[in-house]
Amino acid sequence: MNIRSQPPPLLPPFFDTAFRAAFDELLIWRRDVRRFMRDPLAEGEIDALLAAAHRAPSVGNSQPWRFALVESPARRAAVRADFARCNAEALAGYAGERAKLYASLKLAGLDDAPVHLAVFADLETAQGHGLGRRTMPETMEYSAVGAVILLWLAARAAGIGVGWLSILDPVAVGHVLETPDNWRLIAYLCIGYPADPCDVPDLERAGWQERADWRDLLIKR
Repeated sequence: MNIRSQPPPLLPPFFDTAFRAAFDELLIWRRDVRRFMRDPLAEGEIDALLAAAHRAPSVGNSQPWRFALVESPARRAAVRADFARCNAEALAGYAGERAKLYASLKLAGLDDAPVHLAVFADLETAQGHGLGRRTMPETMEYSAVGAVILLWLAARAAGIGVGWLSILDPVAVGHVLETPDNWRLIAYLCIGYPADPCDVPDLERAGWQERADWRDLLIKR
């Protein structure tokens, strides 16, 4: 009788105390960067970040994330114009000191960031065969958000900053980039080397909003 030998079990890696401390430091330094240097990223950096994003978990292994590198000056200008319109509308919603503070914030890195990356969720992908999303179809978008977070952490580990721009009309951006109708915009990311790296969020430094204590956000049942 021929008995086929079995490979030894694959042992998971051991993450020691030093690694966990470094990982915690990475989380602290993962900031929403708003000011960028204009230097181009090193060769291969974007490919490495997209490969990291593609390791994200997804509902039913659907892998719904879709990426669009926005390189056309005309398309970038159109996105910039949409931001300016949406930003003006947002400013009109504030009054008094809060309006002055909002107006003082630099809310976009569109002018300086060397890389613009739009992240979409393909809501009609056949990948995953519908597993896990019958009762919570929004998990398709959540999966794409997970890809954004992995990209963000990988970028920070490489000394690269990411700014997530949300003051945009997602439908308008889809039209500018000529993406399929079933792709939903999840994030428009500005990516580049940060001009003033800091471990404190810009909005905290500016006095807009302090970070809450996580214990105040927990309930037990």
